Amino acid sequence: MSQHTPLPKSSQPLVNWTDPGREAAFHQWLDRIRDTHGLQPASLRLASADASFRRYLRIDTPQSGTGSLIIMDAPPDKEDSRPFVKVAALMSRAGLNVPQVLDWEPATGFLLLADLGSLTMMEAIDANDADANQSLYLRAVDALVLWQSASRTGVLPAYDEALLARELSLFPDWYLQRHRGVVVEGAMRQTLNDQFKLIVERNLAAPAVYVHRDFMPRNLMVPGESETRLGVLDFQDAVHGPITYDIASLMRDAFLSWDEEFVLDITVRYWQRAQKAGLPVDSDFGEFYRAVEWMGLQRHLKVAGIFARLGLRDGKPRYLADAPRFIAYIRATTSRYRELAPLLRLLDQVEGTQAPSAYAFGRV
Repeated sequence: MSQHTPLPKSSQPLVNWTDPGREAAFHQWLDRIRDTHGLQPASLRLASADASFRRYLRIDTPQSGTGSLIIMDAPPDKEDSRPFVKVAALMSRAGLNVPQVLDWEPATGFLLLADLGSLTMMEAIDANDADANQSLYLRAVDALVLWQSASRTGVLPAYDEALLARELSLFPDWYLQRHRGVVVEGAMRQTLNDQFKLIVERNLAAPAVYVHRDFMPRNLMVPGESETRLGVLDFQDAVHGPITYDIASLMRDAFLSWDEEFVLDITVRYWQRAQKAGLPVDSDFGEFYRAVEWMGLQRHLKVAGIFARLGLRDGKPRYLADAPRFIAYIRATTSRYRELAPLLRLLDQVEGTQAPSAYAFGRV
């Protein structure tokens, strides 16, 4: 999981390099493309933070409609830029507003991209008034339906059983063992194995479409007046998998929580538009919503593990501050379904919280 988090203009620092060899390669690349794109090297500054090894720089140019372009710095020994370039082309052909790749040097991992601006959907959201954000979320829904409608098999990697299981393993490996200090063995290990198997089976039962895999407000950009489509970023991990994933990601956000009334409102509107577009959503909204909840559960378990890893391994402790949000999501879903009662009891034991005394099938 990663997200593109633009920095305020006042806090955009100059670019620092820890590897002199990479710095030299960058300036060689920049010299090669500078005149073609009218780049102004003196204006180079850091544009955004990222949870991965990528970083984004902004550079001014009088030849760009926004007055600037974006440089992706993706060290090829840590980040493979080929999926980004491939998915950018797929999304562009599908009609989405994504950064145009203006230059790409595969050997060094430097890319010159069109600049979609610095205002994220997250920054434009009124966190105190859910209804005030309906139109913004529906623009995100329109982009999602457009992306899913372009789906074809055999183009993107499959979001298959192995990948889903590998993602779920991040929860015991990093959140429970490394973060919470819990020894995961014996009955606890068996409970997790059984519950994860059930979660994977339920999620693989959903029809497969193109999946952005991190479709959330921090990765969506609000354009200027001349463009109505939200910009879409951080799509390099796209796969072909459950149709429920991206709407779960959008409405059960890693950094922002909404009351269920608003979540339901936007989800049902997505479902209606998906039906109209001929996408393979369940004809019964209740069944579809339950499938979205099960998909969201897989994502939240995965992200809890990823955020623990970011804090403990990568020295980014700020991500762990959002861990309680994921635990709340996980508890809310596991408390709704009798089949997930063992996972709820395990989680409450670890967190020291009190499990509900009764469980019910479906939503309660």
